[in-house]
Amino acid sequence: MDFSTIASRLGLAGSKLLIRKAEELRRFSDVQFNSSIIGVGEIAKAIICLELAASRFDVVFDRQSAIKMSGMSEKAYMRSLNAMKNGIGVKPSLDVRQLGIQFGCVRLIPFVKKGLTLYKDRFLAALPPSRRTSTDFNRPVFTAVAFYLCAKRHKLKVDKLRLIELCGTSESEFATVSTSMGDLCFDVFGISKEKKNPKAVKGHRELLDALPSKRRRVDDGDVSDDSSGDELSSYKRHKKMEKQAYENWKISVISSNKQEKTAPLKAKKQATLNFTSKSPSSIALEAL
Repeated sequence: MDFSTIASRLGLAGSKLLIRKAEELRRFSDVQFNSSIIGVGEIAKAIICLELAASRFDVVFDRQSAIKMSGMSEKAYMRSLNAMKNGIGVKPSLDVRQLGIQFGCVRLIPFVKKGLTLYKDRFLAALPPSRRTSTDFNRPVFTAVAFYLCAKRHKLKVDKLRLIELCGTSESEFATVSTSMGDLCFDVFGISKEKKNPKAVKGHRELLDALPSKRRRVDDGDVSDDSSGDELSSYKRHKKMEKQAYENWKISVISSNKQEKTAPLKAKKQATLNFTSKSPSSIALEAL
């Protein structure tokens, strides 16, 4: 199946320049690496090259139809697309302002820029001088992760898979960069874990009690037991019964040990064995 047939099925038959660019990308990928190693067939490779060419010329590309035509799952298709991008050196450009407009989070733009600057400074400060020049922060994965963490901190919903797709990286690399940014710039990207209020937790204990009417709330929100009540909650009654059973068992064991120590020992008698000698005549009679 040639490029013209695939492009016509995807609605790209009218763009001759796009088809020529896709053919060029396919020839370049054949020179750079063997696509069969990463599990990309010839038809899937042609479709991916068409998508890369469409993104280069800003042409609308129907990805769902492309995935269906390639015979791959969406996750496998995205993995192959990222592998092809890395293999032929296609680096997508990602801008913070572009992400803010696309996801409807324009107010995050200054926070993302501030976080990226702090992360770059702190990351370089932790490296030896010999490795600082080789560090590349222009990769789109850093911008995507910073945008995602800022959105998460400000409690805004952002499609993580869409971000991974836009920056052309893998989920594992995205998670690694996310952990690194969260550790170095917790003041900008970190999210403090919610700690449960001890008073609130103690207040919910009445849900476990069989007699919640025997509990009262004080003015400061704490919950305590009513000491004047004769009946105990089921939880405390069960604990008291267990403790009482343990004490009874302990007393019985101690008393039995004392009785064994104080009891007099009986004199033991040695058994005697009587081996009487028999005559040969008696043994012969017994045999008969």
